[in-house]
Amino acid sequence: MQRRSAERGQSAAAGERDGLRRLTPAQWCGVAILALGAAAMLSDLWRWLGSMPAVREAFVGGAVAAAATALGALPVWFSQRLSERTQDTLFGFGAGVMLAACAFSLIIPGLAAAQTTTWFGGGERGASLVIGAAVLLGGAALMLVDRLVPHEHFIKGREGQAPGTLRRTWLFVFAVALHNLPEGLAIGVGYAGNEGAVRANALAIGIAIQDVPEGLVVAVALLAAGYGRGLAVFIGAASGLIEPVGAVLGAAVVGHSQALLPWGLGFAAGAMLFVISHEIIPESHRKGHERFATAGLMIGFVLMMVLDTALG
Repeated sequence: MQRRSAERGQSAAAGERDGLRRLTPAQWCGVAILALGAAAMLSDLWRWLGSMPAVREAFVGGAVAAAATALGALPVWFSQRLSERTQDTLFGFGAGVMLAACAFSLIIPGLAAAQTTTWFGGGERGASLVIGAAVLLGGAALMLVDRLVPHEHFIKGREGQAPGTLRRTWLFVFAVALHNLPEGLAIGVGYAGNEGAVRANALAIGIAIQDVPEGLVVAVALLAAGYGRGLAVFIGAASGLIEPVGAVLGAAVVGHSQALLPWGLGFAAGAMLFVISHEIIPESHRKGHERFATAGLMIGFVLMMVLDTALG
């Protein structure tokens, strides 16, 4: 049964590659027109961002994270083998970086920001209640999206509503988008109101660091699932494009009202905690390499902690 499934995946990937080869000159012309239109839209977006420095910085931070994801996926074009133990270690490393980012770049600054508000009476007690509620709200929002949006894990298989006729490629794309959206939101919220650009830069750099192995793991997993090398690299590279979108969204919403800052920081932390617990750690512990995954998590946590505290 597994062999038949792999053969179906390979035939689907081959069909998609053949479809790309069969594009007519007119279709290629249409692709070029779309690319030019996208470039014009990006130019207009950059001019619009120029009037909002925090949102522009968030967009740049998200773009750097997206570029790091693409950089990680690129080696799969030249080599197709990555051991399962190495994959699990990289998953653990990413989880550690995200855990430290939640604590040092989101929750702690969120508590400091919440102490100046009048929510739940203000002060330390009110701040803890605000951030606690925001963390739970962020986790609940991701749990709802995870339940409603059809997506496919590399190991666990399909989740969410019935995907109907969606190709497995798009199920993987949805899964990666669910994973990367909280990271983009965290970058945007960090630039909108964190303790200076230095701390926000530390958060963006930390997320970009863990995005490099993440892009590699995504591309390798797609290759192992039967997709062609070029398609695996393309999806792995494109998987980070949701991050600048999330960064702009987070910065724009929080920048509109400073009263939303602690809620935004806590929401982003809760969303990331959900992804860590629901997605990354189970994936890294499913194939019997728990010690390597845990070692990767601890190294990633310490690296992000040092990066955040040293730069912040």
